[in-house]
Amino acid sequence: MERLGRFEHNRFVGDKRTQVVHDIDHATDDDAIADLVAAEAFICFGPDTLAEARNRGYRLCRSCRRARRAAGVDETESAAA
Repeated sequence: MERLGRFEHNRFVGDKRTQVVHDIDHATDDDAIADLVAAEAFICFGPDTLAEARNRGYRLCRSCRRARRAAGVDETESAAA
């Protein structure tokens, strides 16, 4: 999926409504991202890492988790884009 306009440097984008974070580089559910943007209920993290998102109480969405596993990305990897 293509990264969000104003957040092109952010890989992890959280949904404030559900406390779920999406890995834009491995997102497979385009409808969920589109809904998130339409509702304007998203947040980015600084530093842009999965560890920081988890520190703020967000959990990785299931479809992103499966896609990351299929791509061979380590669950603990916290590399920023």
